[in-house]
Amino acid sequence: MADILLFHSAYGLRPAVLEAAERLRRAGHRVETPDLYRGAIASTLEVALALRDRIGRPALLEQARACAARARPDTVLAGFSMGAALAQRVAARDSRFSRLLLFHGVAELPPKLPARWQVQAHLAEADPLEPREEVVAWRDALRALGAAVDLHFYRGGHLFTDPGLPDHDAASDAEAWARAGRFLAG
Repeated sequence: MADILLFHSAYGLRPAVLEAAERLRRAGHRVETPDLYRGAIASTLEVALALRDRIGRPALLEQARACAARARPDTVLAGFSMGAALAQRVAARDSRFSRLLLFHGVAELPPKLPARWQVQAHLAEADPLEPREEVVAWRDALRALGAAVDLHFYRGGHLFTDPGLPDHDAASDAEAWARAGRFLAG
């Protein structure tokens, strides 16, 4: 059983995020899903980006750090797209967190790792927001810093695990969650 801090995407704390948290709870994990938008959610990418930009990336990162400060040591930091980037950025500055479960996004590389990271990342194969060649370079650079990185690519759009969006791909969604389950159990 793992403690998991699960950050939502730029769309907000949508039903898909709450369903993901429930899936993890049914598997025996303890999951917290902070609402970084305080109830606001988006139905389109344009609205999602406007919400993110109105709050501001620095403020979102500070909120994520405040949530993580209350988490138990060794909590798995997880997230979807923007939330995945936030999880990685929090872990880059806090050595209590070394396990990352990232869906649909990654962040810039830290200059060094505060701890030996174990990372599993799930991204869309042809995602213009997260180009494959950049993500492969990210993986290789993290490995060079000593991280264990398990990277997977899938069919579907950017948020292929969200059944409420056109990006959804049911087979990719199922495969990503099966792999995530094994990562969390390991």
